[in-house]
Amino acid sequence: MGDLPVETKGARHATPETSELRGARRVPRRLVATLALLLAVPVLAAVHESRPAPYGDHFTAGAHYTRDGRRPLTVLHARGDTITLWDDGLVTAADGASVRWHRALPASADWLPARGGTGVLRPLGRGILAVVTPPRIAAYRIADGDLRWVVPARGGCAFAPERAVRHAAGALLVAQPCPESAWTSQLIAVDDLGRITPHRASLGNGRPDGRPEHPNTEKVVAQPR
Repeated sequence: MGDLPVETKGARHATPETSELRGARRVPRRLVATLALLLAVPVLAAVHESRPAPYGDHFTAGAHYTRDGRRPLTVLHARGDTITLWDDGLVTAADGASVRWHRALPASADWLPARGGTGVLRPLGRGILAVVTPPRIAAYRIADGDLRWVVPARGGCAFAPERAVRHAAGALLVAQPCPESAWTSQLIAVDDLGRITPHRASLGNGRPDGRPEHPNTEKVVAQPR
């Protein structure tokens, strides 16, 4: 009787996998990943170039900065920077080659169309810009748009940007009419450090170490009577 075939369970006949074979499989995977990355770079760059500017910003010939579909209400030039208030309540700062920052005025639709941008942008010195609006006065550092301080209008009152004037001492005097209050009208004084009050502390707007820039942080607009 011839030999019968014998079935052996659990036995596997596999070709031994050597380190050379494992390494040979890893090399193509790395190569494919590298090629995919190289192919993706120009595609991502093209997408980035075709992406529209978030605020419609662009520069025309002669380094003139514009925004698509928007009209500038007032423009302020400050040491190489052009600061613009637009009809949608956006304030921008540009240096002739790029836009430094954007800041949106809160609730501008309530007053901007009727009152316009007269007196809204006011330089305060030491690289600080005051944005005077009826509900508040806000100050920004021109270099980076950092918000330095905010002075809200008194209850029942509103600031009048068009009536703000510069004082000889370097302060900005802003009228604050109060038609529905016992205070029919008053003036407040601000400078690069904020509202001028006796014995105030310096904000250190121009020094990273926070030390006062002025030898005496108390500012006096007029001598007491």
